[in-house]
Amino acid sequence: MAGALDGIRVVDFSRVFAGPAATQILGDLGADVVKVEAPLGGDEARYLGLTEGTEPRLGVSPSFLALNRNKRSIALDLGSEAGREVARKLLTQCDIAVHNFRPGAMRKWQLDYDSLNDANPGLIYGEFYAYGPSGPLSEIGANDLALQAHSGLMSLTGEPGRPPVRIGTAAVDLHGSLALVGAVLAALYSRTQTGKGQRIEASLLLSSAHLMNYFYSEYWIDGTVRKPMGTANHLSVPNQVFPTADGSVVIIAPSDAMWQRCAQALDAERLAIPRYKTVRDRQTHRTEVIEAISAVTRQLSSQEVIERLGPVKVNVAKVNNAGEAAEHPQLAESGGVTEFDYAGETVKAVSSPFRLTGTPAETRHAPPLLDQHRDEILADYGLAPDEIRRLAEAGAFSEGSGPERKVAKAG
Repeated sequence: MAGALDGIRVVDFSRVFAGPAATQILGDLGADVVKVEAPLGGDEARYLGLTEGTEPRLGVSPSFLALNRNKRSIALDLGSEAGREVARKLLTQCDIAVHNFRPGAMRKWQLDYDSLNDANPGLIYGEFYAYGPSGPLSEIGANDLALQAHSGLMSLTGEPGRPPVRIGTAAVDLHGSLALVGAVLAALYSRTQTGKGQRIEASLLLSSAHLMNYFYSEYWIDGTVRKPMGTANHLSVPNQVFPTADGSVVIIAPSDAMWQRCAQALDAERLAIPRYKTVRDRQTHRTEVIEAISAVTRQLSSQEVIERLGPVKVNVAKVNNAGEAAEHPQLAESGGVTEFDYAGETVKAVSSPFRLTGTPAETRHAPPLLDQHRDEILADYGLAPDEIRRLAEAGAFSEGSGPERKVAKAG
């Protein structure tokens, strides 16, 4: 079945998390994604998080495998004029370009949008930054953790009275990747109307601000600055983790009607009382309500709580570890799991976070070895063998001069 982006060419200079996560989704949708990597090491994510257990088996880290399927790899030395010449040839023939270099790097190499616009006016040029291309922080390097801190997100995470903690996943990176995908798709649609491409921007800053949006609005409106509440939420009670006899569950009953169903299902005598009747009542007596619910849930298993609350349409979930969540049948049933063969193994990965019934996202090939597809990419982009030989001798494909080819091995 054809993908929604069949025939679309993407040249991807990004590395680590946010950019590769975005271009993987484009690849899942059928785009031909060429991953441009540095010679020798390639994308840093190839070895970030590499363990003694995975290195001898797969040769790359799980995070690289998670974010780089449906791509072809070519290694280019952008520090050499020959490497930049190849990059320009790719960029003048593609539909979409993505990079996450620091501000000014692509302009220095004359690989920026303005330098390419005349040669490829339909180009959609995606730039992903830490803080953005301008402003007082634009030159400062940052990652997901730094923006969790800068945005205030970390100030809300953790237990009251204790030091802030990071969210356990790269939430800002991955949220930003979806923002970049959305902008790319909007620009593609605009191009069908105008025939012209455009430069688009996404950043960790904008991603983290979007995650914090209602906290910022609250501050701008009345000056409120929220503090950490553990797993609780200031919007309603109950809305947090509760202990059970064998673990923990989350219970969320924000409306008065849902609260009544929750109270009746758990322990009507203890919970369905006038003192806790309204949203305002439960917020006023927050500590008391939480203690009363906890006294009930501690006597029940997590499954028993779910069996009581689920059928009466109260929001409830067991607190799973990563393995329990990954193996839960609901994930596979929802289309959340994909597979590919890599280094002689069948590797599972999380699929794109949506389903299309007419043009589904699919896994067509595994994440690439470093520089695995050099010859076929250059042929597809119209480079003749003698031209490739000239560029290789000029150092386009390796650090320093010379034609030596350096390809990473998997397993």
